[in-house]
Amino acid sequence: MSTQKGKSAFNAVIVQITALNLIFSIDSILTAVGLVKSVPIMIIAVVISMAVMIAFVNPLSNFIQKHPTVKMLGLSFLLLIGFMLVAEGFHQHVPKGYIYFSIFFSIIVETLNIRMLKAKDKPVDLRDEYVDNSAGQQ
Repeated sequence: MSTQKGKSAFNAVIVQITALNLIFSIDSILTAVGLVKSVPIMIIAVVISMAVMIAFVNPLSNFIQKHPTVKMLGLSFLLLIGFMLVAEGFHQHVPKGYIYFSIFFSIIVETLNIRMLKAKDKPVDLRDEYVDNSAGQQ
């Protein structure tokens, strides 16, 4: 019975991911239609973007598996952009510079964290180790 529950949950997740990908793909195509009036240019742009995604799916997936904090950073970017879109929906203008700066700053901090973790073999020492000298002076 628990195996069936696991299968149905897995299938539900696959359906949700597929639906979200479909929605985002349609959104991207509609954005391309709004930006360009020439259909051949739109088709070329979509084909090139798909080729780039297919080419980089394995290296990107490996990088994200190696650095799970990048996944959290990407999810936080989606949350940030979602809040901005909701605010815009309520006619509250959010200057794009704030959004771009916060994303850029977060990427810089994460890059520094990844480089620091790669460069060290042991935890960072913030202070010297405490040595009790009073035990030997009795």
